[in-house]
Amino acid sequence: METIIDYFSHIPALHRALILAGGIAFFWLLESLRPLVRFDYQKWRHAGINIFFTMTTIAVNFAMAFALLMTAEWVTENDFGVLNLLPMLDPWIVTLSGLLMLDFIGAYLAHLSEHKISLLWRFHLIHHTDTWIDTTSANRHHPGESIWRFIFTVAATFIVGAPMWMVFLYQSLSVVFSQFNHANIALPQKLDSALSWLLVTPDMHKVHHHYELPYTDSNYGNIFSIWDRLFGTFRKLERDKIVYGVDTHMAEAEHNRLGSLLRIPFWTPRHAGKKPI
Repeated sequence: METIIDYFSHIPALHRALILAGGIAFFWLLESLRPLVRFDYQKWRHAGINIFFTMTTIAVNFAMAFALLMTAEWVTENDFGVLNLLPMLDPWIVTLSGLLMLDFIGAYLAHLSEHKISLLWRFHLIHHTDTWIDTTSANRHHPGESIWRFIFTVAATFIVGAPMWMVFLYQSLSVVFSQFNHANIALPQKLDSALSWLLVTPDMHKVHHHYELPYTDSNYGNIFSIWDRLFGTFRKLERDKIVYGVDTHMAEAEHNRLGSLLRIPFWTPRHAGKKPI
C-alpha cells in the first residue's frame, strides 16, 4: 500500500497522460480485433469528434485543477472529512472506502443529477447522442458538462476528506474503467454478470446507452455497480436488443458533426431528448 500511496502522491503529468492514451489504445485495438458490434461507420472520423471532447475535458480539468489541489491539501491539513472520522483501520480498507465514496459522489450522483435536472441534461445529451459506442465515447462530454463533473469531484474530495494521492488514484481508475465499459467488446456473459455485482461492466453500462427510456435512466455508475443496485437504478437488457443513441437525435447530421453537438445545449427545439427544457 505504501508503494501505491508514494506513486500517486508524486505521479508525473506524463504518466497520467499515458494512462489515458494507453487505455484508449489498448481497448481500441481490442475492439478492432473482436468487436461486439460491427458498426458501419468511419471509425477515425468518429474518434476524432470524441477525442476533441476528451481534449476539452482535459483543458477544463487543467484550468480548475488549483481548486482540487487546494481542497485536498486543506482536508488533509485539517483532518476534515468522512475518512478522518473513521477509526484506525487497515490502509487497504481506508483506501477502498475512500474510492467507494469518491465514486458515489463524483460519478454516480454527478451522473444522476445530469439525468434529473433539465438544464444539465441539455449538456449531457451530447454523450448520449453517440450511436456508435466504442472506447472513444468514454470522454464525449460537452465542456459545460465537464465543468459540472469537476465541481462534483471537488465536492467529493471535500466531503470524503481525500488526500490528493487518493484523488489521483481514483481519477486514474475512473478513466480506465470508463474506457473499458464503453469499449465495443464483449466479456463472456457469465463473467460479465458476475463482475457486475461489484463493478460496472460493458454489458451493464451499454444498457444506459439504449436509446429509449427507462433504460437511459439506469446504470449510472462508473467504477462500482453497488450504488445502482443499492438505490434501485440497476437494469438489464439483452445485448442484441440495445440500440445506441437517444431517440430524438438519431440523425447522423445531429450526432456526427462537431458544430451540431456543441450547439445542442443551446437549442430550444420542440423536443430536446427525454427531458423537457
